[in-house]
Amino acid sequence: MRSSARALSLAFALAACGHARESGGAILSAGGGLYGSYQDTGAASWYGDELSGNRTASGEAFDPDAMTAAHRTLPLGSFVEVTSIETGRSILVRINDRGPGRRDRMIDLSRAAAHMLGTDRHQVATVRIRAIVPSVRDASLLRAGKAVALQPAAYTRAMSIDTLRSRAPMTLVPGRRYLLQVATFSNEARATALAKRLDADVVEGGGLYRVRIGPFKDAISLQRARDAVAERGYGDAQVL
Repeated sequence: MRSSARALSLAFALAACGHARESGGAILSAGGGLYGSYQDTGAASWYGDELSGNRTASGEAFDPDAMTAAHRTLPLGSFVEVTSIETGRSILVRINDRGPGRRDRMIDLSRAAAHMLGTDRHQVATVRIRAIVPSVRDASLLRAGKAVALQPAAYTRAMSIDTLRSRAPMTLVPGRRYLLQVATFSNEARATALAKRLDADVVEGGGLYRVRIGPFKDAISLQRARDAVAERGYGDAQVL
């Protein structure tokens, strides 16, 4: 009984001091239950409008725009930090569902979470996750489905690189019409959802669905579109 009380006291102390802390072997309180130190690296997939409104294991309706995730064993209502191995970005999400259904995947993210990580252009990405105790403020934001500003310097740096890449000088051939390819998916529903958000078109070929904007007949309009999608996290859009 005393050890349980000490564990709970430690959990609340961690929550009170700092932005978010790794569990580091201590027993943490989350969602009314207890869980130990957890961190792992594996595959993350994501879901969007195709599952919007479906009932989750927590009883909530799935919202693709909320910062949530599904995990097989972590307690519902607990929180994890997710870091993309490819982009280096980190986010916080709340576990509100069970999954993934595929055994070769470790965690399912919402579309919003995948977008903040910069991994939503692929169906699967390699990530590192760790159980954390967020501050009271951050926990409140996450329960409301909102994003938490985590490691702002690293995130800003990643966004700036995307933006600078998009603003690299372009050499255009006079009279030619150009397209801007934002992303490529193997899932038609996801390509269609992104196309709607960007007012773009979906072009199918070879079992892949490419999200494209255009054609553009002048460099100014093409550059504006390129900058606009970069600001939304698609700094590696290709000019065709």
